[in-house]
Amino acid sequence: MRPAIEYAEQGFPVSPVVGDLWRAAFNTCREFHGEAFRHWFEAFAPQGRAPVAGEMWRLPEQAATLTAIAETNAEVFYRGDLAEKTAFFFRSHGGYLTAEDLSAFNPDWVEPVSIDYRGYRIWEIPPNGHGIVALMALNILKGYEFHGKDSVETCHRQIEAVKLAFADGLEHIADIGRMRVDVADLLSGGYAADRRCLIGHRAVTPLPGKSPSRGGTVYLASADGEGNVVSYIQSNYEGFGSGMVVPGTGIAMHNRGVCFSSDPKHVNFLEPGKRPYHTIIPGFLTKDGEPIGPFGVMGGFMQPQGHVMVVMNSIDFGLNPQAALDAPRFRWRGGKTVDIEAAFPEHLAEALVRRGHDVKRGEVGDRDFGRGQIIWRTGSGVLAGGSEPRADGQIAAC
Repeated sequence: MRPAIEYAEQGFPVSPVVGDLWRAAFNTCREFHGEAFRHWFEAFAPQGRAPVAGEMWRLPEQAATLTAIAETNAEVFYRGDLAEKTAFFFRSHGGYLTAEDLSAFNPDWVEPVSIDYRGYRIWEIPPNGHGIVALMALNILKGYEFHGKDSVETCHRQIEAVKLAFADGLEHIADIGRMRVDVADLLSGGYAADRRCLIGHRAVTPLPGKSPSRGGTVYLASADGEGNVVSYIQSNYEGFGSGMVVPGTGIAMHNRGVCFSSDPKHVNFLEPGKRPYHTIIPGFLTKDGEPIGPFGVMGGFMQPQGHVMVVMNSIDFGLNPQAALDAPRFRWRGGKTVDIEAAFPEHLAEALVRRGHDVKRGEVGDRDFGRGQIIWRTGSGVLAGGSEPRADGQIAAC
């Protein structure tokens, strides 16, 4: 924990993308009213503004909180002083989170889910995460042969496969113990073949399914010379989360509950002790039982779509990690609507329109197309990394 504590205590230079997103969060939080939201500004905008790129910024409350967590091996967060402050904050504002809830929490050690994709194994976190959306889309796509990345047939099939996978994911994904279908059935070859048959020459509207809004996430990939590899992701969901901060701690509360359904008949309906549909999905690639490396794409409901494109860019089209991330992306929004990046080839956009897609081109610097990282290990043991050009990340070797 020491590096994070030192950055919080001594300060860090705010990077351009972080500064941009911080300013957007500041403007959003100014629209919230009530005493409960005042502490966000005390923690993240004490000067009445968001920090600007290049400005040194200290977070003393977070430094104290991280120190307490480190010194107690996180016990203080669940049963000590931080837990009491969190419970008091919720109790003071009519919230439902209690000290007993925090004390009763246990993390889960889960078995990842995977599919074979052209001799490689693609691994994702199981539900309540939506990594199976990426796997379902890839399962559909592996039934085709692709003869070029920048062809309308490739783009059309990718988009249609993502739409079909999301239609299933948004219908069936919930807390794993509450799902009404078996994940293995959703990832079966037979089911993928049935869904593949629905892809024709024209764009279709998949039912059910409507892709919700973007998220706010941090992804980190790491690997060392001894073969240890980590795919790590964390998120408060929308930017700074709920806009609520536990006073004096710098702890920003997430708003993951927004992914619950309000329909009592839906498998993802809000219930006590139930986890919501979750968008954060660290990915992993292996071949013949050996690790190739970690990959991830931040961005809420863009994440499975980004995973599909990164995997295909790497495996189908032979791009190196950086090129696999640099390639222009699409983002399915719902129905037949597809957003494309500013750099997306014009001839492909026009060809997709002719196939019935409602194509909308984003502006330069649009943040809605995900931000990812990759590390691949070559056959000779060399580590090759790529860092997202849409964010502030970088490859760090030591």
